[in-house]
Amino acid sequence: MSSQRVQMDIQDRHVVMDNGILQVTLSKPDGIVTRIQYNGIDNLLEVLSDEVDRGYWDLVWSEAGSVGTTGTFDVIKGTKFEVIVESDEQVEVSFTRKWNPSQKGKLVPLNIDKRFIMLRNSSGFYSYAIYDHLKEWPPFNLPQTRIVFKLRKEKFQYMAIADNRQRYMPLPDDRSQERSKVLDVPEAVLLVNPIEPEFKGEVDDKYEYSSENQNLRIHGWICMDPPVGFWQITPSDEFRSGGPLKQNLTSHVGPYCLAMFLSAHYSGEDLVLKLKPDEPWKKVFGPVFIYLNSATSNANDDPSPLWEDAKHQMMTEVQKWPYDFPASSEFPPSDQRGNVSGRIQVRDRYVSEDCIPGKGAYVGLAPPGDAGSFQRDCKGYQFWTRADEHGYYSIKNIREGQYNLYAWVPGFIGDYRYDAAINITAGCDSDVGELVYEPPRDGPTLWEIGIPDRSAAEFYVPDPNPNYINKLYVNHPDRFRQYGLWERYADLYPDQDLIYTVGTSDYAKDWFFAQVTRKKDDDTYEGTTWQIKFQLDNVNKSGTFKLRISLATANIAELQIRINDPKADPPLFTTGVIGKDNTILRHGIHGLYWLYSIDIPATLLVEGNNTLFLTQPISDSPLPAFHGLMYDYIRLEGPPSSTSTRGVKPANIAPNTSLD
Repeated sequence: MSSQRVQMDIQDRHVVMDNGILQVTLSKPDGIVTRIQYNGIDNLLEVLSDEVDRGYWDLVWSEAGSVGTTGTFDVIKGTKFEVIVESDEQVEVSFTRKWNPSQKGKLVPLNIDKRFIMLRNSSGFYSYAIYDHLKEWPPFNLPQTRIVFKLRKEKFQYMAIADNRQRYMPLPDDRSQERSKVLDVPEAVLLVNPIEPEFKGEVDDKYEYSSENQNLRIHGWICMDPPVGFWQITPSDEFRSGGPLKQNLTSHVGPYCLAMFLSAHYSGEDLVLKLKPDEPWKKVFGPVFIYLNSATSNANDDPSPLWEDAKHQMMTEVQKWPYDFPASSEFPPSDQRGNVSGRIQVRDRYVSEDCIPGKGAYVGLAPPGDAGSFQRDCKGYQFWTRADEHGYYSIKNIREGQYNLYAWVPGFIGDYRYDAAINITAGCDSDVGELVYEPPRDGPTLWEIGIPDRSAAEFYVPDPNPNYINKLYVNHPDRFRQYGLWERYADLYPDQDLIYTVGTSDYAKDWFFAQVTRKKDDDTYEGTTWQIKFQLDNVNKSGTFKLRISLATANIAELQIRINDPKADPPLFTTGVIGKDNTILRHGIHGLYWLYSIDIPATLLVEGNNTLFLTQPISDSPLPAFHGLMYDYIRLEGPPSSTSTRGVKPANIAPNTSLD
């Protein structure tokens, strides 16, 4: 480490921050990172790219009333440069772009203040931004905003996202028209003539490297000569949308390194920020930390020391959150925030007469709304934690404001919301006490399929077509991230759809992870109907059974339910057309969570053999992944009984089991 004070050199068109460990050059007044000098490397960023295409904030926006998740792409360029802090210990600079009515229709109606911070003895730099929309300004949509760094392709060729998700990566040249073949979507290409022969026959697709917010603390790239790591560290999720399970892009071929703040990936239009007329909005994104590290030159091409050091630095940044050095009053330090603690338990008398500790429960504060609304929130801040094995939780450093407390408990369906609003003030330490979640339940479990954990990961995920493989995910826990798995359904079920028999079938082997369309001989596609066969010993014809279906994702799909008559018209139940999250196509195992509770009159059931028909009929697209569903969990409950069923637990999972 250097003890040099932080210095700043303001030039005509650039400003340079230097602390003796690294130098960061920004264009002035644009605020584009044009150069990062470190460990003898003159520039870690791609020198073959224009300056504006190296390190930048960007966004996608559209006019109010627009539909979809696309819009105008805008690399955010400041028009005014200002020094906010200049001392031996810290430099903070600002690049602002103000909006005025003459720019209507040309620029997103936001005031944007991009900040960059360098600290003494720090091997990296920080960036955050303040977006501000005034009430009288035009409404608009904001599908995406992020920070992007494009690194030098000849140096950074090893990518790391997690302990078990890191590898040498193809070059961006390998994605060129001459060296690759575009597959079903432009993001996915088959490498047919890569520069390095080891990548031949692999699929490259940036979505194969997505991560959930809760696991997206650090990712980046390693250069082997000299051994240098470039890391993007996100110490908090408070400014990211959609909650802890929302998935975002990380790093991918370029080599690109991203900090995603707002995106519609794996959620669709539900997570496009849409401001209404006369609606003010302000939000701080970040700070995030760009961390650089190095190893001795005799590292023998071993990336692990750099990765382990970066993970250690990530934990240091998490412990320092909220930072006390950002100069903007819009970013409150710890003493201007509050804390909430308590305990959550579950009451399901068909499982246990006693309350069950909410082991591993996800508990969070998010803007006021209905139960589960946090997964579609993209305007406010969210603060999440996991409860311990006894259901106790503590959420710290919450920004001032009014929130609802939300939760869900792995092993149980549905969402919990604490009815009373929670007002957070500076220094408050609120104990909300014992909360009891009563998940949807009418009667005893007759049968169930899957695990209620908001994911389809426990179901059968096939091996990929050997012509479309990413070597990273062979024999990997995230095997669902392979390309083209949707096509395997037609291979496994060429003529007849999936049939699952309760009591003999095994959902880990016999329940395909996604219900997609099937290609026919004439190259058109057809919807599919899955069957669940089950037996009932007694059917009280005056009773009502309850079917609970939770979906892990949906994309322009419809789920129709029929009992014992596959041609019943109308069906007993239909979701209507739901979902636009593209999870199947983007190799995710979940998107938005949907829960349906369906009454089944006993008159539709018979003693003995019964069949439940699950139909997804939409087949307009010539791509099986475009119309489809993933199931999270299915349960059939018998009619309510006058007494609870003490000690009867779901067959597949103990309800207080934590599912990580």
